[in-house]
Formats: sequence, structure tokens, C-alpha cells
Amino acid sequence: QVQLVESGGGLAQPGGSLRLSCVASGFNLDFYAIGWFRQAPGKEREGVACIRSTDGTTYYADSVKGRFTVSRGDDKNTVYLQMNNLKPEDSAVYSCAADYAPFGTSWDWKLRSDYEYGGRGTQVTISS
Repeated sequence: QVQLVESGGGLAQPGGSLRLSCVASGFNLDFYAIGWFRQAPGKEREGVACIRSTDGTTYYADSVKGRFTVSRGDDKNTVYLQMNNLKPEDSAVYSCAADYAPFGTSWDWKLRSDYEYGGRGTQVTISS
């Protein structure tokens, strides 16, 4: 059964850090791009970061550049989102999604509809 499961969310203080995990089961991530998305109440879902397992290319939203890092675990079927210097506006439900290669010239990592599989998400709340 194909599944993506996120974990690692919770409550953190502004300036703090959290590391989210996205574990894939039922398929091999070697040929996928894994995107992280977030959605806050009343707001549209937005792409936060993405890593292409095919070549290691990473992408970040401007709002998180320099603060978030997306990486692939040694087990190859886990993708992490390290979030540092968190801000209250980072509060949202974070979810991961997998998009199968190849990635054409018109591919946009921020388009959640292009991804084949997705997880349910994990809540991140940044508050003092």
C-alpha cells in the first residue's frame, strides 16, 4: 500500500526549530520529487520546499529560504524538513507529497495537483 506519513510537528517558540519527517512506504522514492506544503486556516496551500531524488535538486519558497532545509534520509525513503528560526507565520498543517519523474521543462514544484501521492499532514504551531 502506497503511503506517506508525516511526523515531527508540534508547538515551538518563535526562533525555535522543528524537524519534520515524511516516510514513504509501498514505493521507492528514488524516482520521485518530494514536496513539502503547508496550509494555514483561511489561507491557500503553498509549496514550502522540494527535493528531487533523481538529482538532489532542492527548491524553496522565498518565505523560508535560509531557514528551512529539505533533505533525504540515509534510508532513502524518508525526507526531512529542518525548520529553524521559526516564526508565528510558519504555523500551519505541513504535508508532504510525491511526484514521479521525469520532470519536464514546465514542471512546477509548487503545484500540489501535479503530485501523485500525499500524506495527511502534521500540525506546526509557533507561539510564545
